[in-house]
Amino acid sequence: MWHILKYVARRGRVTEPPPEPLVGARRPAHLIHDELLAILGRALAIRHVDAGSCNGCELEINALNNPYYNIEGLGIRFVASPRHADMLLVTGPVSRHMEVALRRTYDATPAPKLVVAVGDCGRNGGIFGESYASCGGVANVIPVDVTVPGCPPPPAELLAGILAAVRARPPVGEGEAAQADFAPGFN
Repeated sequence: MWHILKYVARRGRVTEPPPEPLVGARRPAHLIHDELLAILGRALAIRHVDAGSCNGCELEINALNNPYYNIEGLGIRFVASPRHADMLLVTGPVSRHMEVALRRTYDATPAPKLVVAVGDCGRNGGIFGESYASCGGVANVIPVDVTVPGCPPPPAELLAGILAAVRARPPVGEGEAAQADFAPGFN
């Protein structure tokens, strides 16, 4: 036991430093909250859809709820039903088994709706591509407003992609948002 304690004392703390925020993505919470209220008039409700991912992106999405990122404090929340959602956050290449379910979820989301494809798999199928078991990227099944590349993208990039989709949203009555490709650090 003593040799373990000596080893720990000599070695010191072994941990990673906290992630550095993206330039322009880290703003005071009240400014982001005020911007969401100005665009939407209420909190942003997101429905997450796993269309066949490896769960790497889901781990990063779950990190958005921790105290460091605190998206609840920004006025962004996850909901259990697409009928209550403003945005669909889709991860993974769309497997053939999830194609119909993803379309139904998209159709159940009230207009105007936003779709963010997360990760390289959601963007273009990633390493899985298109095959007998995979439809490829999310855009092959439903319209996508913003894509967030990465395998998996860090939580700061996810948050910046969500905010980019909300900013690109046209005022009610002006049609659908044009598809945008989110580039890390671009704001």
